[in-house]
Order: sequence, then C-alpha cells, then structure tokens
Amino acid sequence: MTPGDWRTYEQDDLSGILEAALGCFVAQGYHGTSIREIATRAGLSVPGLYHHFPSKQAMLVAVMQHAMADLWWRSEAAAAGTGPGSWDQLAAQVECLVLFHCRRQDLAFIAWSEIRSLTPEHRSEHIARRDRQQRVLDRIVEQGVADGTLRAARPREASRAVTTLCTAVAQWYREDGPLTPEELAAEYVALAGAMLGHEVPVRHV
Repeated sequence: MTPGDWRTYEQDDLSGILEAALGCFVAQGYHGTSIREIATRAGLSVPGLYHHFPSKQAMLVAVMQHAMADLWWRSEAAAAGTGPGSWDQLAAQVECLVLFHCRRQDLAFIAWSEIRSLTPEHRSEHIARRDRQQRVLDRIVEQGVADGTLRAARPREASRAVTTLCTAVAQWYREDGPLTPEELAAEYVALAGAMLGHEVPVRHV
C-alpha cells in the first residue's frame, strides 16, 4: 500500500487470493473455511493456491498483517497531520480508528476475531503490533491528564475504553445505516471527549 491521505479509502490492494480468503473467513470463520473453498473463490486450483501460500494459516497471517499495516500508517499520518495538543491528537486518533473500522470493516473484524486462530508465534507477533497501536492512544491520554487537557483517574484504563469503543464499530456498522463513517467518527470524537472531561460539540459532516 502507498501512504497518502489517511482519511481517504480507495480500493484495497489485497491480492485476489487474500481477498478470497478474507471473504471466506468473514462468512464462515477461519476454522470453518477450507483451502478448496478459498481456491474456488479465487478462481484457482488447490495446487495453484499452494504455489502462492503454503497454508491457510499463512493466508490468515498475511491478511492480519495487512490490516495492521494499513491502520498503522494511517494512525501515524493522523498524528503528523494535526496539532501537538493532547486533545487534537486524541481526536485525530479516534477519527482514524472509527474510519478504519468502518471503511475496512472486514479486515478489522478478522484482525480482532481471529487472533484465537493464530499459532502461538504468529499470535505473539500480532499482539505486539496491536499493543504498539494501543500505546499511541495511551501516551496521548497520559499526556492529556498530565497537562490538564483531559481528566481520568486511571488514564491507561480510560485509553483502552476509548479504543474498545472505536474498534467495536467493525462488529455492527452497516453502510446502509443512518450515519456515514465520517458522521459516526464525529459522534465518537464527542463521546471520547465526554468520557475524558473534554466536552466538544458534535461536528456534523
């Protein structure tokens, strides 16, 4: 993927095989998906599929790595593109998380729900990437509490509550629902502000 505007979501650049795997994993879960089903969806034979990926696990790992890499560059770009103040940084990260979990809903859902299906080594690697992402928000909230911009008796727990609020979007968001991703992101920025003692008006877009 080529980094650009973190708010812009164009066609994902997953390969055809990984798109097929992702579709199967979302529809019936990792363990409910066979290699033959992925191959059929990708328009390949089973041996042809194995030419590209040695196992179903390798495809799951590649999908989850792609998801975390996409979110990471957007998060970094969001941090770089806003002011240094704790609230501005927090608002940008919340917006980034909500947009990602709406616009890359299937990727985000699998990156969360199929952690249990990773082998121990790959699970540790994925959790390390997830924890790196969480530390971005942790540092912002801790700094905001320290400088008085934000309020929380337990900043680390408050940070995780905000993250959970945002990432859960992937489990229920529907494109035909009442809010666009941008409108929902604005709502969630206001919710995060209310949680952390920084009241802001909802910015309708």
